[in-house]
Amino acid sequence: MDLPSKTIYFEDSERIVAESVPDNFVSYTLKHQEELPPITWDNWYKEIHWLHTSILLIPPVLLIIGLLRTPLQWNTAMWTVAYGYVPAFGVSAGYHRLWAHRTYKASKTLEYILAVCGAGAVEGSIAWWARGHRAHHRYTDTDLDPYNAHKGFFYSHIGWMLFKPRRRPGPADVSDLRNNPVVKWQHRYYIPLALTVAIVIPTAVAGYGWGDWQGGFVFASLLRMIFVHHSTFCINSVCHWLGDRPYDDKLTPRDSILGVIVTLGEGYHNFHHQFPMDYRNGHKWYHYDPAKWFIWTCEKVGLASNLKTFSDNEVQKAELTVQLKHLRQRQEVLAWPVEQHELPVITWEDYQTQAESRALVCIAGHIHDVSEFVNDHPGGPLLIRRNIGKDATAAFFGGVYDHSNAAHNLLSMKRVAILLGGVPRGVDEKVVPPGQHFKVVRYDELVANSEWSEMS
Repeated sequence: MDLPSKTIYFEDSERIVAESVPDNFVSYTLKHQEELPPITWDNWYKEIHWLHTSILLIPPVLLIIGLLRTPLQWNTAMWTVAYGYVPAFGVSAGYHRLWAHRTYKASKTLEYILAVCGAGAVEGSIAWWARGHRAHHRYTDTDLDPYNAHKGFFYSHIGWMLFKPRRRPGPADVSDLRNNPVVKWQHRYYIPLALTVAIVIPTAVAGYGWGDWQGGFVFASLLRMIFVHHSTFCINSVCHWLGDRPYDDKLTPRDSILGVIVTLGEGYHNFHHQFPMDYRNGHKWYHYDPAKWFIWTCEKVGLASNLKTFSDNEVQKAELTVQLKHLRQRQEVLAWPVEQHELPVITWEDYQTQAESRALVCIAGHIHDVSEFVNDHPGGPLLIRRNIGKDATAAFFGGVYDHSNAAHNLLSMKRVAILLGGVPRGVDEKVVPPGQHFKVVRYDELVANSEWSEMS
């Protein structure tokens, strides 16, 4: 039996007439889609999503009561930790990387295993979860993002589930999920699967295994369920709030060690948003990412195939792009020499005439005013004074002393003119000070410099 055609889980993006939508789909949708009224003190109780709220709040209440009455046995503690990975892998390796992002192909056996395990997380069916997550990636940080980080930490963590959304999530193509028999099967039997995997199994193992029925329910079921809930929610909150953005800094997703720990390896979130089709979240071999190792192992035993990865070249390119941007920002707060085309051009005679009234030195075709530096020169003022009004290129470039990069950079800041006739042959590469050898330029600067070069 197919899923209901009107379910919100499978919104059909094909209903939108492509010809009627401009390039910016988000702005078009926000303009034409009516938003629900804001939540206020007068209407908040009407805007609560009671099903989600019950699922998220009742277990913690029961857990608190249970903790006051239930001692933790060692066997139960070990079982709680071990069983916690079962639904975690179901969500991370299944819901997320297999169905939401299609980062690899799974055998039918593995699909059913992950579908059953994922139900134990009690985070909705694959259909609902993956549809919302695809919208999150497609409309990140906009009002069409179901857990938009710009609405605050609480909202992106859990608020988006407690209250009815002011807008429907943006459309996402889920035709592959609609036709997947495992997804349809899990959606149809989601409630009994969730109850069985989340409560019955962990409680029964502790009960039949070592007689701790109550501990199995409190710790292996309730505590484990709550931890998996908030571990997953931290991907939407902590991983959009804390950490670095080494691959793209336009959006909120971040990489952080804290995020990696609390989300069981899903915390390399900046990488994930840049390369969502990569089956790895932690792409380096030493990155803590249990789901990555699980999927890799499944491939080795024949349960998974076609593991997708982005080339290391593209990953490094993205990283370099951000690094260059940061270098550009550092570069812009520093003082640099006057641009070549802004300097006046003077003759040798003019240079000598002006040098009679101030300390001007010609080096590599540039006239430098060193009046304020004469007495601070490390080699003594005499070396500068005897070159005033002369060409000191040879002396500066090793004739007397082969100056350091710092000296070259400082000298370039004292340029006041260009000598008519250009740069002496053989020192062309030395005209650019070392500090600007690897200058980071914007595209518009490249175009402007190119045009200026052609005119000159």
